[in-house]
Amino acid sequence: MSLRVLIISFFCMAFLASCKSLKKVTSQDGSVSHAKTKRTSKNPTFINGIEVTPGSTVTSKHKTTATKQALYYEGTSAESNIEKAEWIQLKYSIIMDASVERLTNVPLLKKIEEWWGTKYCLGGNTKGCIDCSGFAQILMREVFNVELPRTAVEQYHASDKINTEDLREGDLVFFHTSGRTVSHVGVYLINNKFANASTSGGVLISDLNDPYWKSRYISAGRVLK
Repeated sequence: MSLRVLIISFFCMAFLASCKSLKKVTSQDGSVSHAKTKRTSKNPTFINGIEVTPGSTVTSKHKTTATKQALYYEGTSAESNIEKAEWIQLKYSIIMDASVERLTNVPLLKKIEEWWGTKYCLGGNTKGCIDCSGFAQILMREVFNVELPRTAVEQYHASDKINTEDLREGDLVFFHTSGRTVSHVGVYLINNKFANASTSGGVLISDLNDPYWKSRYISAGRVLK
């Protein structure tokens, strides 16, 4: 066999071997690619196209205004005032041991809340400090549109005396805390409770049945409106 024939035979064998290897590699690549495609097809999908976005729920594949349901609500100023009124009624229903439905005079509750805790001082009439008759005067004027004289004794004489069992919201209750004459006044609320500025706790709500007040109670009065 000549040298030329040997060289041609060698190149033919090499070519055949490289083609076989190339086919094997291509086949393996195809298998890998097929396996990857198969695994990808198993990825989970959302049922019925449900999607969730912050603040809303969309139950359709098409995001339109009609299909959005807000999860967060922000009320108007008027609605906020209503919510505040409900909150203050709940707070004072606990303080006065009364049902929320009975606390219908929200302006009165707000005024008490505004002054709550203001410390006591004789002759005081400001948020810095106030006395009992000064607080009664403010409540009656700003909530009930009734003008009272300045001192507890004067308020006692300016009111018509009524029986304790006839007390209603806005009436006055009088006590003697020093001596036997009138020296303290409060504004009656409901359920034997009254708002007053006491020497020990400042502006707060007290109970007529409390032993301290019960032993010092003089009478109740009503100022004609």
